Amino acid sequence: MTKSPFIIGLTGGIGSGKSTVASHFEALGIVSVDADQASRAVVAPGMPALIDIAEHFGNTILTANGELNRAKLRGLIFSCKEEKTWLERLLHPLIRTWIMDQLCQAQGPYVMLESPLLFETDQHLLVDYVLLVDIPIELQRQRAATRDGTTAEQIQSIIDSQMPREEKRHRAQWIFDNTLDQDTIAPRVNSLHQVFLDRSKQNIKE
Repeated sequence: MTKSPFIIGLTGGIGSGKSTVASHFEALGIVSVDADQASRAVVAPGMPALIDIAEHFGNTILTANGELNRAKLRGLIFSCKEEKTWLERLLHPLIRTWIMDQLCQAQGPYVMLESPLLFETDQHLLVDYVLLVDIPIELQRQRAATRDGTTAEQIQSIIDSQMPREEKRHRAQWIFDNTLDQDTIAPRVNSLHQVFLDRSKQNIKE
């Protein structure tokens, strides 16, 4: 009998607060593998993917210190579907490999995969269950507008590129309503943690 890694997929649209929820699980000792971190790691200076991106878009896509200008790239790909497709074909396999390596190395009763594109990519195939951090789209727009200078047009493009909210709600096993008071996050995470601990104990495979 062997025990394979028990993985909870944590997802949610832009501005939903999934990273805040993930931090509460981390405070309980649960490892959270962040797909956004993977997307940064595979395009770090010196990585082959960054060289390919610079060759494709030109060196102006890089900052003065040779890093990827993520804000500029985001503006380019969300204004051109073909460029977005090109970038996804380059990066998604690399991101998936990075994520799988981190998941395999994680220790603990279960591990979380935090990914905004869990359903939109094949990353959902890596997890046992999905926890969706959910808020109404208008609130997504409001919260996302307060972050890192993203324009309203870019926020809407990101929302439009992701799976519709209702479909994600239908596909997730648990829905975390993040419109509730922030003081309720910790106790609700604690309750889910106990559920996930129980489920992980059943994750025994022949």
